[in-house]
Amino acid sequence: MMKKVFERTEQPSPQTKMEMFTDGNDDYTYVLPDYCADACIEYGQLVKIRENGRVVRKEKRIIYGNPDPGDIETTDVENYNGILRERTGRLVRKTKCFSKRKRMLECSLHVFQFYWNFINEFKRRTSPAMLEGLADHLWTWHEFFYFQLTILN
Repeated sequence: MMKKVFERTEQPSPQTKMEMFTDGNDDYTYVLPDYCADACIEYGQLVKIRENGRVVRKEKRIIYGNPDPGDIETTDVENYNGILRERTGRLVRKTKCFSKRKRMLECSLHVFQFYWNFINEFKRRTSPAMLEGLADHLWTWHEFFYFQLTILN
C-alpha cells in the first residue's frame, strides 16, 4: 500500500513535506522510512483508548516531524470507509453481494471511485475532480458509460 501511495503522490521534500495521520498501528512507523526521509514527512497517530469496548479518549502522538496536534485526525478516512461499505455491497460483512473474484471487487471499487470523484456533487456543484483540475464539469452516468477512451502510448 505504501508503495502505491508514494507512486501516486508528489514526492515530499524538506520544503514540501507530506502530512500523514493514521491509527495506532505501529507498522507505519517502520515502513515510512523505507519510502521517505524523516525530514520530509509530518506523521502523527491517533490512538483510541478503549474501556469495555467503548472509546473513552483519543491520544495524539507525534511520530515524525512536527505536525500540529490539532491536525492529527483520522475522521476523513474513517468516513470514506463507512461510505464505501454503505454504498458498495461487496464490502459489507455477511452479505449475499460478495465478490467471487478479486478482479470483480477491484472493478466495483474503480467504478465507485469514479462516481465519488467525478459524478458525486461535493460542494456547490463541484466534484473532487473539479477541485483538483481534472474535470471542468460534473459528469453524468451517461457520459461515463459512453465516453470514448483514447489510449495514449
